[in-house]
Amino acid sequence: MITTRAAVLTTVGQPLHLTQIHVDDPEPHEVRIAVTHVGLCHSDLHYMTGTVAIEPPVVVGHEVAGIVEAVGAAVTDLRPGDHVTGALTPSCGACANCDAGRSTQCQRLAEIRRRPRPAYTLPDGTPVARLGDVGAFSEHILLRANAVVPLPDDVPTRVGCLLSCCVVTGVGAVFRGARVRPGATVAVIGCGGVGSAVIQGARLAGASAIVAIDLDEERLRAARGYGATHTLNGGADDLAAEVRALLGDGVDYSFEAVGSARTAAAALDVVRPTGTACLVGIAPEGTRLTLPAADFFFGEKRLIGSYMGSGQARADIAQFARLYRHGRLLLDEMVTEVIDFERINDGFEAMKSGDVTRIVVAMPAASGRPEEETR
Repeated sequence: MITTRAAVLTTVGQPLHLTQIHVDDPEPHEVRIAVTHVGLCHSDLHYMTGTVAIEPPVVVGHEVAGIVEAVGAAVTDLRPGDHVTGALTPSCGACANCDAGRSTQCQRLAEIRRRPRPAYTLPDGTPVARLGDVGAFSEHILLRANAVVPLPDDVPTRVGCLLSCCVVTGVGAVFRGARVRPGATVAVIGCGGVGSAVIQGARLAGASAIVAIDLDEERLRAARGYGATHTLNGGADDLAAEVRALLGDGVDYSFEAVGSARTAAAALDVVRPTGTACLVGIAPEGTRLTLPAADFFFGEKRLIGSYMGSGQARADIAQFARLYRHGRLLLDEMVTEVIDFERINDGFEAMKSGDVTRIVVAMPAASGRPEEETR
């Protein structure tokens, strides 16, 4: 067991509290990681503000990268000193979904996440939960070894952390979820971190037109840099009509990266007959969708969901790292600002601005690493 510092959510709706916690020793199939960088994600905000239920005290945060510092007795493919990022969906590798290549829907997830003792505790012994069994807003974390992905030396953890959530979610939704075909037309509703990754995925898939839709003009300008060929303000009275004015009869694929009933309905509305709308954003708990049945019966539209990229997270993250190394996946451009751990609450406040694509927190383990500062 070691003592470290974490940003703990003690009361829903209140700022995170930086305090000391104890981190347990790794179980046989776990590794302990000294966190260097962690991205701030809107899904963390869902839990922090109570739009998705969670029981404090808890350490949220999940978009993580760092350095392996200890491994469990059964771990053979990782060693101290390895630079890694986390795949947030550890899997058993043997259930029907894992066998079908859908490790993000592992049927034994609860079983493989079970451990004999709490991973985190307060100094008085009170257990502290971990969001997604990650709890990345901590200077040290524990992850199951099969949820850890090594990073090449030329992929800094400052951007490598993005691979574990917004990139695998967004790009994966394009390739694994919706399976966008070359030459297709695409609309992306919501151009924050995940939406920017969806736009890049559509560009990599060879989409002939990519319409970026957002309420913020700064984000729409940034979307052009990621590959959007057209931009629309999401406040338009008739968004579907605006899309049809650009492309004729709607788009082949749409992606919703906001997480609301209104934008989900808009995603279905902007696709052409036989098109596919893919929901990627996490909606508040209890959200219900009301959709026109005729779109499905007569228009043969499809509505699907995509969670964490809908595929094999570890393999996909490794592939996306190669795309970054070859200059085809833009990650540095997605990092709006790198802030110190002490400013984490300021970072979440700044996320309300359209100027922000991704804010990354630099943890103490990142100090003195010149490759992280100069990339």
